[in-house]
Amino acid sequence: MKIFGYLIFAGFYYIFRFFCSIKPKKVFCIVTHDGSKDGNVAVVVDYLEKLNKGYSFEFIKKEDRKLAKKPGIWKGKLSFFVVKPYHLATSAYVLMDNTFLPLAYIRFSKRVRIVQLWHGTGTIKRFGQDVNTGQLKELERRANSRITHLIVNSEQSKKEYAGSFGVAKDKVYVYGLPRTDLFFNDRMKEERRKAFFKQHPELAGKKLVLYAPTLRDQELKEPRLSLDTERIIKELPKDYVLMLRLHPFVMEMYQKNEQYKSAIRENVISMSGYPDINTLLLVADYLITDYSSVIFEYCLLKKPMLFYAYDLEEFSDHGRGFYRPYKEFVPGRVTETTEEIIDLLKRDDFNLEVINSFINSNYQYLDGKSTERLYLHIFDDETTNG
Repeated sequence: MKIFGYLIFAGFYYIFRFFCSIKPKKVFCIVTHDGSKDGNVAVVVDYLEKLNKGYSFEFIKKEDRKLAKKPGIWKGKLSFFVVKPYHLATSAYVLMDNTFLPLAYIRFSKRVRIVQLWHGTGTIKRFGQDVNTGQLKELERRANSRITHLIVNSEQSKKEYAGSFGVAKDKVYVYGLPRTDLFFNDRMKEERRKAFFKQHPELAGKKLVLYAPTLRDQELKEPRLSLDTERIIKELPKDYVLMLRLHPFVMEMYQKNEQYKSAIRENVISMSGYPDINTLLLVADYLITDYSSVIFEYCLLKKPMLFYAYDLEEFSDHGRGFYRPYKEFVPGRVTETTEEIIDLLKRDDFNLEVINSFINSNYQYLDGKSTERLYLHIFDDETTNG
């Protein structure tokens, strides 16, 4: 049924491509993963708008896909299957933060630049062509073959991304990711912090511990929270606050739990609905995560990280697995129990030197000019492809 929808989308695209011309400064944005202002696509759009050079923008967002799937809502279907293909067919640039499978049935003019920015800065776990199978893998491969520019952060990630997207290395460009520019701008960082504490004055002066775990594939059916949040708050000093950044499915389950209702008064708060995770990274004093790519941004702040990998063996052997040996790669202590986390936080026992090494391995540029670099190589009127 999904393929039928992809074919309808592609069919209208070809109708408009035949009858309509490409507008040289029109940008089509596929933002189906990260709709925040800090997403890679949003940062590029903001940069282009500020240039005031006449670029126009059209979007496909998560909400558009949801409306198109709802029965009886013809306005949403008309927008997704007719209006969106028109804008795609008449755009000179396509920016993406995710794989968009209708592209498997679409071919673009050689003048169009298809820029895959993805939604993370790097990766720990395997993804894409390296884990998918069957029809999904083939559709994804065909959709990704339309990419003209795959943007990555370092030479180290170039090989991994080429494989996971199934594209040739000469289409992978080490320009740096736009979402990281914020972390090199002291003024913007301070503005974000001030705005956050103005919104949450009760958190000012507290030790903020951000817990941002990866969503396991099986948790879509059986949401669970493996960290003993109640015990953490009971055993840590009263000025510690645990901020939870969980997937909505997991957060909904957690909030129904009686432990949550009692712990919420003891400094456990949900930040799962907070609009941008970068601000949470800026205000957090500690990060607890596991296999999430959020570490590639947080490392730039040179603050302590803990890795709660309670299911490391299972995830490695039966889950997606990793591109590099996990314990050697991550820039912080790997723990398997809540007790270990409490002990490390109490002792404030962290080796920050490993973070410097991690940055050097995973960043080609440390200048905060990734968006500018991308513009000069891809959008600048005097620049040709590549």
